[in-house]
Amino acid sequence: MDQYRVKPNKPIKLKEMDANETGAFKGGKKEGLAALAELNKQLDKLQEVLYAGHKERLLIIIQAMDTGGKDGTIRSVFDGVNPQGVKVASFKVPTAIELDHDYLWRIHQHTPGKGEIVIFNRSHYEDVLAVRVHKLVPEKVWSRRYNHINNFEKILVDEGTTILKFYLHIDQDEQKARLLERIHDPTKQWKFNPGDIDERKRWDDYMKAYEDMLSKTSTHWAPWYVIPANRNWYRNLLISTIIVDTLKNLKLQYPPVVENIESYIPILENESE
Repeated sequence: MDQYRVKPNKPIKLKEMDANETGAFKGGKKEGLAALAELNKQLDKLQEVLYAGHKERLLIIIQAMDTGGKDGTIRSVFDGVNPQGVKVASFKVPTAIELDHDYLWRIHQHTPGKGEIVIFNRSHYEDVLAVRVHKLVPEKVWSRRYNHINNFEKILVDEGTTILKFYLHIDQDEQKARLLERIHDPTKQWKFNPGDIDERKRWDDYMKAYEDMLSKTSTHWAPWYVIPANRNWYRNLLISTIIVDTLKNLKLQYPPVVENIESYIPILENESE
């Protein structure tokens, strides 16, 4: 998976990255979905141990252009996983109260507690993306936020949170196809927002903002992965693999059992006597 990991401070060009690729996986969609189903089972077991152990925390951040597949990724990757220890936080336009505080204030209160997996559907990175593209604050303001964010995430990691960040990379042709699908399909028309067309006109500005974001905020402690996302099944397979491998590397364990637990068996077995 290292080929998708962004090296710190390495300039990247998203136009040079193939959003259609399927990497070294040669099995095709059918085998990819079968592999994903197996990964879902592994993730379910790992999440159970994470929740029971109540020590580690996992924060997953997902960013993408409109129609990039954030919702679909969350549904597919966490299919069948016990929702008790998994939370999704979606960050939309800040409220008046949130705007009265620093831009990270609303973010910090949604970070995971011990034993939790929290998924950010959009995140604090909007403050160096949409805020930059729409010129909501001066450059001297948003440009210093890269360091703010790196330091914020370092605090989280130092306090026991593992952070994974995924940029779902689609190209303009795929976005166009997905927007048209939303218009033509009655079951998806509710997703269509005319504002998406206006945002699409700013594609080049967003790509530049994403390139700077990826280069300046992919760190050893909180790496970014650029995920080819034109093919949903491969996108989900990649992300599931990275999450499962990360959790395995944490060497999760169940908490210690009650001392002399077997001694309670006869008490329960003889309970009705």
